[in-house]
Amino acid sequence: MKINIQHGLPIVSLTLTHNNHSIVLPNVLFDTGCAATVFDTDGLAQIGIYIDFINGRARRMYGVGGTSEICYEQTIPELQIENRTLNDFPIQLGSIQESYGFHGILGIDFMVKAKCKVDFETMKIKLAD
Repeated sequence: MKINIQHGLPIVSLTLTHNNHSIVLPNVLFDTGCAATVFDTDGLAQIGIYIDFINGRARRMYGVGGTSEICYEQTIPELQIENRTLNDFPIQLGSIQESYGFHGILGIDFMVKAKCKVDFETMKIKLAD
């Protein structure tokens, strides 16, 4: 993944695949200060991932300044982000594009599980094979 700095923030474009359906999300924040990975509900609906009100649970996502938004956390049995397949990976779904302007936020949970290596000299992120 290539990192682009926009307004001082590290932004990546990535491909998500679920059940052989893919979507490119061009405006995803790579956020080492965020504990959980969050995606906008509208984008993921295009690949068949919807809020699971029965098995998911409501969570508050806090942004800069302490404001909060409701998201729904649920576990996705199989989700591919770029070339990395994640099994039983918890994500949060919410209306973040309207509120924050991002298609998603890659949190530290993804970075650890995908074993990300970030090179700020080349502005690239490598994921473990």
